[in-house]
Amino acid sequence: MSQRITSHLPGTPKLRVRAAAMALGLGASAALGAGVAVAADTKASAVALPGSAAVSVQQQAAAQAKAAAQTKAKSKTAAKKAAAKPVAAKKAASWVDPVKKYKLSAKFAQAGNLWSSTHSGQDFAVASGTQVVAAHGGTVVKAGGNGAGDGPAYGNAVVIKHGNGTYSQYAHLSRVDVKPGQVVKTGQRIALSGNTGNSSGPHLHFEIRTKASYGSAVDPVAFLRTKGVSL
Repeated sequence: MSQRITSHLPGTPKLRVRAAAMALGLGASAALGAGVAVAADTKASAVALPGSAAVSVQQQAAAQAKAAAQTKAKSKTAAKKAAAKPVAAKKAASWVDPVKKYKLSAKFAQAGNLWSSTHSGQDFAVASGTQVVAAHGGTVVKAGGNGAGDGPAYGNAVVIKHGNGTYSQYAHLSRVDVKPGQVVKTGQRIALSGNTGNSSGPHLHFEIRTKASYGSAVDPVAFLRTKGVSL
């Protein structure tokens, strides 16, 4: 009777399992090592810049900080200068037109049958009710009807005394808004234009005098031009 001989290799299954486990472990270690190496390289590249690039960034930052400091310093200097510089006050006009939106009509020294000799002032053709202002600041010395004492030919009138022996007269007014003794400013309303007295139509008769009374008039246009008023 023959005998079957079966060969058993003790530990063979265990050796296979161990070999498989070792292979798996080596693969995992290799994969883990590769991952750690990649992460380390990424971190190093993110944090550490090449030497020349780091210097360039620092130089740019320093230049920007310097420019900002210079701009701030300039702003402070400009602000100090502006604060120290006195604000120039707007110079008020010395003399002004007695009316606005006018047309020059009868001139000074013009001859005609409307006057006893020649025209003693300058006429400004304007509608009745036009605002009449003081051509220059001063004190009212005459105001009212009958030419304010100079005769009915002037109708309602006002005479203002200025400095240096100069007077201004406003005649043929429809209304007088000031009284003798009243102090008025340049450009202040004193009356409304009209057509009273010896007048051929609504207008303002304007004179510059060397005295308060009639008979001392000078060319008002030439006078105003010396004061910077262009008619």
